[in-house]
Amino acid sequence: MATDHTDIGQSRDVYPLLPLRGLLVYPSMVLHFDVGRPRSVRALEEAMVEDNLIVLASQEDGQIDEPTTSDLYRVGTLARVKQMLKLPNGTIRVLVEGLCRAEILAFVTEDEFFSVRVHTQEEQDEVKVTPELQAMMRSVSQQFEQYVKLSRKLDQETYAAVVDINHPGRFADAVASHLPLKVREKQDILEAFSIQERLERLLQILSDEREVLELERKIHQRVRKQMEKTQKEYYLREQMKAIQRELGDKEGRTAEIEELREKLAKKKLPPAVYEKVDKEIARLERIPTASAEGTVARTYIDWVLALPWTEKARTQADIARAERILNEEHFGLEKVKERILEFIAVQALTEKQSGPIICLAGPPGVGKTSLARSIAKSLKRPFVRVSLGGVRDDAEIRGHRRTYIGAMPGRILQGMRQAEVVNPVFLLDEIDKMASDFRGDPAAAMLEVLDPEQNATFSDHYIEMPYDLSDVLFITTANNVFQIPGPLRDRMEVIQLSGYTELEKLHIARDHLLPRQRERHALKGDKMRIGEDVLMELIRHYTREAGVRQLDRTIATVCRKVARMIAAGESKRVVVTSTILRSFLGPHRYEFGEIEEVDQVGVVAGLAWTELGGDMLTVEVSVIPGSGKVVLTGHLGDVMKESAQTALSYVRSRAKALHIPVDFHEKVDLHIHVPEGAIPKDGPSAGITMATAIASALTNCKVRRDVAMTGEITLRGRVLPIGGLKEKSLAAHRAGIRTIVIPKGNVKDLEDVPSVVREQVEFRPVSHMDEVLAIALVDNPLDVPAKGLDHSAWFADLSESGSYGGGEAHQ
Repeated sequence: MATDHTDIGQSRDVYPLLPLRGLLVYPSMVLHFDVGRPRSVRALEEAMVEDNLIVLASQEDGQIDEPTTSDLYRVGTLARVKQMLKLPNGTIRVLVEGLCRAEILAFVTEDEFFSVRVHTQEEQDEVKVTPELQAMMRSVSQQFEQYVKLSRKLDQETYAAVVDINHPGRFADAVASHLPLKVREKQDILEAFSIQERLERLLQILSDEREVLELERKIHQRVRKQMEKTQKEYYLREQMKAIQRELGDKEGRTAEIEELREKLAKKKLPPAVYEKVDKEIARLERIPTASAEGTVARTYIDWVLALPWTEKARTQADIARAERILNEEHFGLEKVKERILEFIAVQALTEKQSGPIICLAGPPGVGKTSLARSIAKSLKRPFVRVSLGGVRDDAEIRGHRRTYIGAMPGRILQGMRQAEVVNPVFLLDEIDKMASDFRGDPAAAMLEVLDPEQNATFSDHYIEMPYDLSDVLFITTANNVFQIPGPLRDRMEVIQLSGYTELEKLHIARDHLLPRQRERHALKGDKMRIGEDVLMELIRHYTREAGVRQLDRTIATVCRKVARMIAAGESKRVVVTSTILRSFLGPHRYEFGEIEEVDQVGVVAGLAWTELGGDMLTVEVSVIPGSGKVVLTGHLGDVMKESAQTALSYVRSRAKALHIPVDFHEKVDLHIHVPEGAIPKDGPSAGITMATAIASALTNCKVRRDVAMTGEITLRGRVLPIGGLKEKSLAAHRAGIRTIVIPKGNVKDLEDVPSVVREQVEFRPVSHMDEVLAIALVDNPLDVPAKGLDHSAWFADLSESGSYGGGEAHQ
């Protein structure tokens, strides 16, 4: 379209400016659009007052409602307003014609509307078309033709009207106006005052657009082929269903395949898993119905579809709620609860599902499993428990190879299927009871499960695909952490649970065990009454354990006896007294404060740590005429045998100070015995106990019956620290011991001992064996010579009697 350039040249150089949003007008381009912003309306009115000329400049950001001068491009188009029409909604629809390019030199006014001083760049009517320009116009025309064919958005009439333009500049502007370009790309062409530069940019843009359209066409063809394939398969399946209905085979393989495909479509699976299951379903479809391989494939598909892959439980890490649940369901265990609440607090702050692998270690019956269940309850996550006791085959963990009928995943994925979410609380019970044999090492298989760096890609032999366990909160339990292999133990944070004191057992029995047994035996209300004094008698004289499992069973026995009396009509209400308790349970099984009745020679109360908690360990020594032999009985382990030899060497080195013959080892044999010989005993904490017993037997000095001790000894008599002080202290307290000799190195561990025990038991720290003898022996031979003790007469008496020690002192 020709432009009256004479009028433009004679016109002014200051024009009103109309900002455009998401729009750009080229010279020779006629376009209509709506104007609604107040400043834009005033700019139009100003243009209509003068000569209908206005500058159209695009905004850099079309989202801005009130643009400033910095938001506008500096090159726009001088246009003539050809028509204005006010619409009912208050906006104005205008028809404009682009005249020429206009470079903004300065903004004159900005208040009511923008007015700018511009320099216009008019296209000459006659342009010398060089061979280079001619070649570029042909290339643009060819590229534009291919674009029109591929896009199908422009008709042939539009294409013919554009290519008929002979003026190179106007031809370039016309092509650019019909391309779906961004405002920034259109602005680049508008700012290209040189016709050659304008054509070069158009060539590049058209080339890129053509490549994009080619890709779109290929994608469309691929989708169309896939749709045709899907429609074809659907048609064939419908035909197959119709044939089966005619034959009466309504429950054939096809119905099974359709059911599996429906499940697959509903299940949200990772892309790799989806593709694997889809292939397995297609393979199952080809397997004959009578083939056993079909059963294997169907079972595999069912397992993969039943596993949770993306489903998550909405967890809640509420510290106050978790603390309330732990206090309601567990009495005592303050440090354990504190550590669990710290863990939950970290989860609440980080909002991460993964964390350390917790190992709850302690004797049976102290509440390890119920603690794990409480953690799940406080976090509002599903709880899954898997027992690992006796597991010897690593296929129990990793699953069996999918090569035979009956193969199945390991216990980990079986538990995940039971949980139905990817973030349950997963309890691995009795992890210290796993063993290994020729079938494999399950503890080694557990390394990948419990390693936070590896379990995101856990590999099960049956599934044969990586399974993400990183969101699972694993909790393990063990009685003895030292039976867990080192690499596996290193991946867990051990929280040690000790035994309960009598007061804690009383609270647990009163607030937890008794109400539960009442409910189980239909003894609610006042059908059965039992006082705290009777419960304490039951705890002291009918149970002896670190936990409360035996106590729970004993209370259940009492409830059964009461239920029988009520059911038989003997009584409507039963008040359990001490007399009735003995009639129910028989005579006392254990005596509270089961220590020696009198002080004895060669008998010492030691303390030991076992998987069941702490225990009293009596060591007896007898002196027999002989030639220096040492006899050890009581099913002792290697460590305790070495402790006995070390204790004897210490006594020999202190023979003169103890007022015994230096050559006693040539004339007597020592028999060291630890009762209850059927129970294996081992551990590095009986050294001072054996040394005290040997010294007592050889010096004929009695040992205080209310003293217990624990500690290891060196050849020079130094007392070394030991472990398990809390458990040993509880055992001594249960037995009525009131003085415990401990190594000085264990003073720091007294903080872990319950306050009830610390108040009723005196702890005597020692660093040397001489201090132990001074505390334990009634008459310490290291201080004064043995009263009235004649060694020559003693050995003569020994030869006549045949034995000495291990009982009351000879007078």
